[in-house]
Amino acid sequence: MSSSLLWAVDVYGKVYSLSTTRGRWERDEDTLLELKRVTAGQRCSWGIGCDHHVYLNIDPGEVPIRYREETYENQRWNPVDGFTDVLLPTDRWAWSDLTGGTAQPLHSFLLPSNSWEWEGDWYVDQVCAGGDPVETGGWEYAVDFPANFSREKKWNSCVCRRRWIRDRIYKARGSWTKIPLDHPKQPPLPLSDVSCGGWEMSDQPGRYHFLWGVSQQGQVWFRSGILPQVPEGQCWEQVEAPREVAQISAGPGDLLWAVLWDGQLLVRTGICLDSPTGSSWVVVDSPPVNEGGTIHVAVGVSVVWAVTKDYKVWFRRGVNSHNPCGSGWISIGGEMMMMVDVGLNDQWCIYTHMSVTPPLLSLLSSAGCEFGGQVTNASHGSVLTCEDSGDTELLLTTIPARPQDTPKAFIPTSDSFISSLVADREPLRTPTPSPKKPPQGKDSEATPAPMCNVDLDTAQSPQGEASSLGRARDVGPPTSVATYPLGLEPSLGLGEEDGPVWAWISGGGCDVDHTAQMTWLRPAGTSVWVRKGSMRWWRDWKPYRWVDVGVALEQSTVNGKRDAIFFIYFTQYDEKKYLHVFISDVTVLVPVLKENSHHAFAVYTSDSTKQRWPLILAAQTEKDMADWLSLLAGCCCEARGIRGTPSRQALWSVTSKGDVMVHEPSPCLEAPAHTLPCDMMFWLQVPGHLRCVESNSLGVVWGIGYDGTAWVYSGSGNRCILHTQTDGRTVYIYENQRWNPVTGYTDKLLPTDRFPWSDDNGFTECTKSTTHPPSPQWSWVTEWAVDLAFSGGTDREGWQYAADFPVTFHGNKSLKDFVRRRRWVRKCKITLTAPWQEVPPIPLSDITVLPCLAQSSMEQVSVWGLSDKGDVLCRLGVTPQNPAGSSWLHVGTDQPFKSISIGGGHQVWAIARDRAVFYRGSVSARNPAGECWYHIPSPPKQSLRQLSVGRTSVYAVDENSNLWYRQGLTPSYPQGSAWELLSNNVTKVSVGPLDQVWVIADWVPGCPSELSVPGAVCHRLGVGPMQPKGQSWDYGIGGGWQHISVRGNSTEALRATPALTGSTPRSPLPARPVLTDTTPRSPP
Repeated sequence: MSSSLLWAVDVYGKVYSLSTTRGRWERDEDTLLELKRVTAGQRCSWGIGCDHHVYLNIDPGEVPIRYREETYENQRWNPVDGFTDVLLPTDRWAWSDLTGGTAQPLHSFLLPSNSWEWEGDWYVDQVCAGGDPVETGGWEYAVDFPANFSREKKWNSCVCRRRWIRDRIYKARGSWTKIPLDHPKQPPLPLSDVSCGGWEMSDQPGRYHFLWGVSQQGQVWFRSGILPQVPEGQCWEQVEAPREVAQISAGPGDLLWAVLWDGQLLVRTGICLDSPTGSSWVVVDSPPVNEGGTIHVAVGVSVVWAVTKDYKVWFRRGVNSHNPCGSGWISIGGEMMMMVDVGLNDQWCIYTHMSVTPPLLSLLSSAGCEFGGQVTNASHGSVLTCEDSGDTELLLTTIPARPQDTPKAFIPTSDSFISSLVADREPLRTPTPSPKKPPQGKDSEATPAPMCNVDLDTAQSPQGEASSLGRARDVGPPTSVATYPLGLEPSLGLGEEDGPVWAWISGGGCDVDHTAQMTWLRPAGTSVWVRKGSMRWWRDWKPYRWVDVGVALEQSTVNGKRDAIFFIYFTQYDEKKYLHVFISDVTVLVPVLKENSHHAFAVYTSDSTKQRWPLILAAQTEKDMADWLSLLAGCCCEARGIRGTPSRQALWSVTSKGDVMVHEPSPCLEAPAHTLPCDMMFWLQVPGHLRCVESNSLGVVWGIGYDGTAWVYSGSGNRCILHTQTDGRTVYIYENQRWNPVTGYTDKLLPTDRFPWSDDNGFTECTKSTTHPPSPQWSWVTEWAVDLAFSGGTDREGWQYAADFPVTFHGNKSLKDFVRRRRWVRKCKITLTAPWQEVPPIPLSDITVLPCLAQSSMEQVSVWGLSDKGDVLCRLGVTPQNPAGSSWLHVGTDQPFKSISIGGGHQVWAIARDRAVFYRGSVSARNPAGECWYHIPSPPKQSLRQLSVGRTSVYAVDENSNLWYRQGLTPSYPQGSAWELLSNNVTKVSVGPLDQVWVIADWVPGCPSELSVPGAVCHRLGVGPMQPKGQSWDYGIGGGWQHISVRGNSTEALRATPALTGSTPRSPLPARPVLTDTTPRSPP
């Protein structure tokens, strides 16, 4: 089969073509050419330029296009001069056309456009004379004009004529050229759409096209005079239409459909060779949609396709030459389809989708796609759908074919779409939130700040899509060949990273061999919907509330690189909109505790982390949330090439819900220059439920559950050994009462008081019946009971008293106490399968593992811990091969401890429950328990609660969330000399083997007050031998984090740049409610 072209135009007007033989997209050689529309026919294409001119491109061919110009030289005989050009006043012109009515001297013939050139000079046509040119000179004789002429000169021949001819040849084949303007006729107003067709109306070898156009004022125009020898046509003729037309489509035969501005459709009847403009218009109702009507129509020989305002595709049944209006509409399904076009012989149609990625092209072909089922009794042009069976993912469509062709079934892929026809090529980024006054109304809404909100009318997910979740994974390869990215190969050198964004496409001149595989449209990239469903989305602008949304995950492969996009569809002001998140931009997926939802999770990207605006979604069930998290996490790992278990250098962290997260560090994480920002770190959830985790670079990872059980990670190395893990938590609620003179203490409170049953702060009502475990994975193991061990003391019934809410409570009643409360407690338990091995039997409150460099080799790894009673323990027999060790060794103390940490050189520091700080002396590999405790003074008027020891530094956090740095540490004096305040608003600190400092901040800059969950990961920048305290803070993921451990990351940064350079470091964490930095500031 000969080559044919598929044409496309991007949003910048650049023109591309895809050949059925070359199989790659190529940009037109004319780099200055810019088109708005393109329409392709058999062997030629037309387009509308951005300069409002109409352009023509004729396919190259072996037979040149020639046009012969002719004119006649006329003379009359007189007795004096014989035959001369002096004619009678009633005669024709001396140089005229055949009829003599038009003067045509030789110099009046000009080339119609620059696309033509003369093949030679004028010469006399000897064929008409039929004799020897020497004898006759091409003359023909007659008695008078306009009698019959003959080559013989007779006695009564009073007039003669001869024909002069000159050939011109069309030289612009294979390139886009302007067609000439109409002179002297007035050309049409600037056109907004064109469509060519009609070449199959004649069976003659020299077929010609009909060209229709629509002006910007809605007028319909027809280009007359288009012939094989006159491809540009002659002039434009206006065809009256009853209303303003927006778009028009002509088929290869006698079908012509048009779309009105109000969404209705017009059909032109009476089109034939004798009357190419037809006779009348017939109004056809648009497909049954809620509002908007039709926005695009495409016509073939006997098929009509339409796209409605909700971006769905419809098929018109019963269309043919005898019934051009058809009989009814059939929904094909799909969403976010921008336009549709039909190929030659009705063999295929093309869908272009609106997408935030390089736009995709969907091909429905009777030749190139197969379906695993059997199509029976499929009539010509029929559409079979699987919607009746509840399957909204699969649509079976048979494309009309020639009688000799066998209709093939097709399963189109679902929604894929262009975000918008943007005016620039900057990548879509999250806009910076800016305060805007919300509109007044019942549901006033401000302009959303997070992610990317695009005002496009998007279709809601079809009804029943929740039942089709995950079905895309069951679709085999034969059903996934329908979507192709229209991307350019890198060899084109066009300087576009993401490829063109398509605005228009035309396949009317593209012929597909139904007996051969379509390798020319090879899938350089594929797109397939992985899963769709329904969730609730926490709308993060006022008024803040949960909104029902549809969600969908689309996975694509482009140039061998796989990525995915997560879409959220919602409605605002009765307009359908969507958010999208690139999976490659996601930094963490984590379950969160959110008001009025037990199945919520947050989706963080680097941009949303900077703005403290995570995307929060809530699933209908816990299983649904777990399935979505697993699917999204798998796509994230695949996009980043993460495989297997966490490495020994990994950073570990724990959220407030007990979820364990891990990050694989790179050398640039601790680089002095061009440090990897915290908000770009990708955190992956590891199965398990813990309160804290500690690790080192030899692969020893320990964790402690909420019930104090010690666990050791069993997923290191090539094998991941799963165990049954359990954890327990205690749930508290408060019973509140107020005293009155009549009844005494009662639950009848003042309107300004807290709820009779509430949480600790009294803002949330929590009763025994409405209080549930953290998630359905948890189950109650005890009944509600009064907590008599409440801090501050209680009476015999568990009550605490105070003068008013929320004054400090105490256990003894006095005459001034008008309110009281008591705490009720109930325990719950979770059981799951995770790579954590239990280390019985002593419950622990704190754990620490000796940090070391990756190249270190140790026979035993020092592990210290604190029991729930405050006893100091040292674990013996811990090795990388046996991280659980063998037994505990009790280390004597004179009081219980609450925090402990071991650093480089076996430095052991601890904090007692009476807030005293101690240093353990003489600890070594041979003497793992050391010899004695040395008392270290605490910071003035401060009580420390947690500390962390690195290679040469010690950091601590006090009860007021201040971060302290220990000065003066030397090998000869490891206790140091004094404490220095570094920052506040810190709840947890972790110091690594390279003295890197990471903290959990209670609050960070820019965090909205609506996000009341504290805990954000922050990194100290500029830490080095000459600046051990660092220079500034870099804040990352949060909130909801409560623990982090960087003690396994011994990946040293490259030392190509010795000084801290690059971008200006971020400002320090603000004070409460912002975190301040008290270290001296180096000049920028």
